[in-house]
Amino acid sequence: MTGPEHVILDNGMSAILVPCEAESAAAGVFVANGSRYENAKEAGVSHFIEHMLFKGTAKRKPADITRAIEGRGGNFNAFTGEETTCYFAHLPGEYLPEAVDILGDMYSNASLDPKEFEREKNVVIEEIRMYSDEPDAVAAENLQKNIFPGSPLGRPVAGNIGALSAMTADFMRDYIARHYRSSNTLLVISGSFDRKKALAAAEKAFAWHGCPGKAALKCKPADFSKKPIPRETVEKDVNQVQTAVGYRTFGLRDPRKYAMTVLDAILGRGMSSRLFIEVREKRALGYDISSQQHFFSDAGLFFVTVGTDPSKAERAIETIDREIAKICGKRPGAKELARVKEFLVGNFKLSHENVKSKMFFYGSTWMAFGRIVSPAEQVEGIKAVSADDVLAVANDVFVPGGRSVSLVVPRKR
Repeated sequence: MTGPEHVILDNGMSAILVPCEAESAAAGVFVANGSRYENAKEAGVSHFIEHMLFKGTAKRKPADITRAIEGRGGNFNAFTGEETTCYFAHLPGEYLPEAVDILGDMYSNASLDPKEFEREKNVVIEEIRMYSDEPDAVAAENLQKNIFPGSPLGRPVAGNIGALSAMTADFMRDYIARHYRSSNTLLVISGSFDRKKALAAAEKAFAWHGCPGKAALKCKPADFSKKPIPRETVEKDVNQVQTAVGYRTFGLRDPRKYAMTVLDAILGRGMSSRLFIEVREKRALGYDISSQQHFFSDAGLFFVTVGTDPSKAERAIETIDREIAKICGKRPGAKELARVKEFLVGNFKLSHENVKSKMFFYGSTWMAFGRIVSPAEQVEGIKAVSADDVLAVANDVFVPGGRSVSLVVPRKR
């Protein structure tokens, strides 16, 4: 069985074929477009498009689209991020050609019926309201806004109700025409499939798509001239305080990303992480605490989240600050470093056994680097991280004045 293969379709669109032993196949269409590409008037349109592409084409009603995949036992979904939107299906391998045809039809021929458009607009608005009722989501969203003040990277991916309310189907069509092009679109197929049939399905499904020859639009570079906003507190009808503590980092192409990934795991990944032990096990300040690292193309975000009793919130922040100061002042020990790297490598290998995970891996890395990135490259990158690398990146990221704190607290009675 051959390894991953890059193919250019007749319309100029890239495709990656990843055959592997499996009973199923996954297909994903990735487009270099997300909330970061939007201006204030367009805020939320990328996520709204994601919804509308499931709402029918000239030859398929909405129910036809979902039943064709789910009726075979498969699953069908999409997600929108700051820089990428993805539409994907996972189903038994013999049905892959039909899945590719459906994805191509959705992607190229969405009807954007005005009545359906207005109905789905209300659904998206309710989704925004739903997240506004989730205190952990509000804390994280406000933190990202304050880490990247005045930047599209700081805007919610779902947009805002004001901008969405003013949108029309013609407005969306114009945006799609400018942003959804063959030059910034990628099809990834992984799992069990016949190469010849898969390619034939891809050529047919995307035959008329994408303004061949037209260059894809690019987003503006990240602006690091504005310092993060130190603190924001929002009151809501909650019992706990939801806290997010974060710092701005660097982009996905920065070689320090591997050291930052290891640092993230040392601090807040799992029950053996430093923060979990200090905040939950030793001090019983909260039920759960964890850290995350999000990389964009030229910027990034590291943050820690925890929910606590109001009387314990400041002590939790102090403990987080103390653990960050420790990792800035002393290299991790050899045993801890080896354990964390083994955790990260093992976790990656296990996830890579799933055909859908393979599809996401090759799609996301191609969108970031414009080339096929091998799993071995990722594994070696983690294995090569030294204690000195962790110490150095900690001092690069956790700088004075770089911290931002976002809190959602109980409303005052």
